[in-house]
Amino acid sequence: MKKEKKSGGHFLRILGKYDIRNEQQLAYFGKWLIFIILVLVEAFIVLECIGNFQELGGWRTFLAVLIIEVVLTTAEALKFFVVPQGKIRQAIYVMDAIAAFGITFVASGAYPLVIYVLVLTSFYFDTEHVRPAAIILICASLLYVAGHMVQSYVISDSATLIDVLTRTFSSLVALVVHFLIVQVAFSFYRQFLRLDKTLKELDESKKELEKAYAVVAEVTALEERQRIAKEIHDTAGHSLTTVIMQTEMAKRIVEENPAEAKQKIIAANLQAKHALEELRDSVHLLSGNTANKTLKTALEDIIHESTDGTEINIRSSIEDVAVSSAKARFLCNSLKEGISNGLRHGNATAFWFELKQEDAKLRFLLSDNGKGVPVSALKIGFGLSSMQSRAKTLGGEVYFRSEEEDGFELEMILPVEG
Repeated sequence: MKKEKKSGGHFLRILGKYDIRNEQQLAYFGKWLIFIILVLVEAFIVLECIGNFQELGGWRTFLAVLIIEVVLTTAEALKFFVVPQGKIRQAIYVMDAIAAFGITFVASGAYPLVIYVLVLTSFYFDTEHVRPAAIILICASLLYVAGHMVQSYVISDSATLIDVLTRTFSSLVALVVHFLIVQVAFSFYRQFLRLDKTLKELDESKKELEKAYAVVAEVTALEERQRIAKEIHDTAGHSLTTVIMQTEMAKRIVEENPAEAKQKIIAANLQAKHALEELRDSVHLLSGNTANKTLKTALEDIIHESTDGTEINIRSSIEDVAVSSAKARFLCNSLKEGISNGLRHGNATAFWFELKQEDAKLRFLLSDNGKGVPVSALKIGFGLSSMQSRAKTLGGEVYFRSEEEDGFELEMILPVEG
């Protein structure tokens, strides 16, 4: 029992060396297996010939068996391990056919059938198409019947074709069944190889996509950091510069014109609040902690910050519209910029703000009661030019309307989606 287990384990270790997903390795293993089985069957035929030495005709039959087996073994060895595809290989197929015919004539029992099965299997290994395999099966079947016909004629000259076909019918059926089984098995195996190759290609594509996604994510994160850094520089930096200028101006005119100085200080205070809020928003973005606010709430908070503790009056009508985070930040920054501009440049004390959705468009309107300026004389500074550029990037437009002593109006039209 121990020896059987050891030999069985040794066979499994040998089999485990071959990868069934590698067609060349599996074919190599199959050819060796066929060759070993062929040699064993030939050995059994020789033993049978020795056992029936006198009945089979003595030395002549024994020598004929040896010659046929040497030819068959040599042909299979050359075909399996030496000769590649080509005309020489076709000559070896002829040697196979002659040797198989001779085995049919000199051997008895199931040995000739096994020899035919092994030789046919070796041929099926070499072709991927069913038609040539079927043609060689028909030729082998005819050769098998012819061999038995010759054998029957030698033994009894009264043998008929019907008798031979009746005697060989089960063997012919076995050859056909063997052909079908091998073709189905090869077909499934080749389909398995194609599927395995496709899966490997998909795995490789997935790995490449994962690498590409990682690079894109890294680039996107870098671009987002750069955008936020630029936004801090453009908005908060600009706002703080304006605060300094407003407070410097208030210092100069506080004794001559206290009312205007007070207005400048209020505007500077409001600008400082907005700058602080912008810095907080940018820090939240960089840390990945975005405030869970709706756009309406964020805009209302800006209005409250602008009116609390001041004499500014802001009336509003804000619809709760869902937009992207980038568009929401832009709208909030535009409201802050518009209020600050109205206070700084127009000495406004009251504002009207409206945000509503009209079909697929978003309408942003901010007007004030400041001193205004003719549109022809309007100088678009850093804040308004940045607003125009950003609106264009988001697929929208910005309009400015103003008349002297008639306030200033800022209108934006943005797409809700995209």
